[in-house]
Amino acid sequence: MDKRFEELGIRPADILLPGTGTDMSRWAVVACDQFTSQPEYWEEADRIAGDAPSALRLILPESCLEGPSVETDIMEVNNTMSRYLREGRFQEYPDSLVYVERTLDSGKVRRGLVGMVDLAAYDYEPGADAAVRATEGTVLSRIPPRVAVRKNAPIELPHVMLLIDDPEKICVEPITAAKDSMERVYDFDLMLKGGHLTGWKLSARQMDQLADALGRLASDDAMESKYGLRGVAPLLFAVGDGNHSLATAKTCYENLKKVTPEDQWAGLPARYALVEIENLHDDALKFEAIHRVVFGVKPEELLDALASYYPSAVQGRAGGHVLPFVINRWSQGEATVTQPQAQLPVGTLQNFLDDYIAARPRARVDYIHGAEEAQKLAEERADAIAFLLPPMEKSALFPTVIHDGVLPRKT
Repeated sequence: MDKRFEELGIRPADILLPGTGTDMSRWAVVACDQFTSQPEYWEEADRIAGDAPSALRLILPESCLEGPSVETDIMEVNNTMSRYLREGRFQEYPDSLVYVERTLDSGKVRRGLVGMVDLAAYDYEPGADAAVRATEGTVLSRIPPRVAVRKNAPIELPHVMLLIDDPEKICVEPITAAKDSMERVYDFDLMLKGGHLTGWKLSARQMDQLADALGRLASDDAMESKYGLRGVAPLLFAVGDGNHSLATAKTCYENLKKVTPEDQWAGLPARYALVEIENLHDDALKFEAIHRVVFGVKPEELLDALASYYPSAVQGRAGGHVLPFVINRWSQGEATVTQPQAQLPVGTLQNFLDDYIAARPRARVDYIHGAEEAQKLAEERADAIAFLLPPMEKSALFPTVIHDGVLPRKT
């Protein structure tokens, strides 16, 4: 392994892939933190996986984290991991990086590199100067149940995405051009409109070239040309998805350090977490808003409370932060906070919702990818309201994290 990786916070990993004969379309599933308010999705995934070996048996969907049998479910996940290992269901690719292409359901191709991040180089605290930083506020109360899932797991299934700000496309894209000469390690369709997935193993020479390119991204010259800053700690990776999963991995590592001699910390497998690196400037990488659906409330009372919380708020669209909402199929509109203190509309809304829900034990908020899904959830229930938020510009991500610390969570 190129020693430069050690300074970059990322390195090749021992990657396990399902062995020959595995039905990969039944093996691979969506990340565990999706479809939290749509149990029918997970029921259909369960039907498709059936009794075949599947990653579905190695994760606990977050929709089940508060279920009555969660402790038994976690134990079953860990036992299945151990059984799959005993049965030799995996082929190991030691010290490897895998180049991945996802052909999305839309037909676009998104590209990435799978390897492992050194958690010693990652910090999720706002204002941190680590090479790997969170992009959103971490909700500490969400960490313990995830730690319960991870702490005794002998393997991990990643869904963490690390973004690099590489406008000149010197890291991932040269590997794209060379893929026809690389070893292909998987190639299959994903279930439930997930698209198609193909992976190729990097050569030793390609890994050396990648380390060199990442080093250039982390240089003083790069920080100055992109952000007008010099002599500051470089931000090389921003967590684009899976913030809480990576924070959970960090917590597990820190907990183990407390009971492990310091000279053994570097050898702890828990020090590392499998991630995918993607270029912020990949044309197929879209920034889409994460919408809010609030359940267990009287929508009109909530809107009145919003107006009281922000005295500058008005009904309808005006100058400021516009917050479109849907109550049911007959009732939708917009509220505008005309003198916002937050940088983004999502921050204005989230600050209010945090206080509002904290005072109402029966209320809860869910974070939904897709405006149609959010609107549908609000239309189905009399005690729900959906807020449909605008996406942020991709170009704003790294400068915002550098200057302001983190974005509001679930931005």
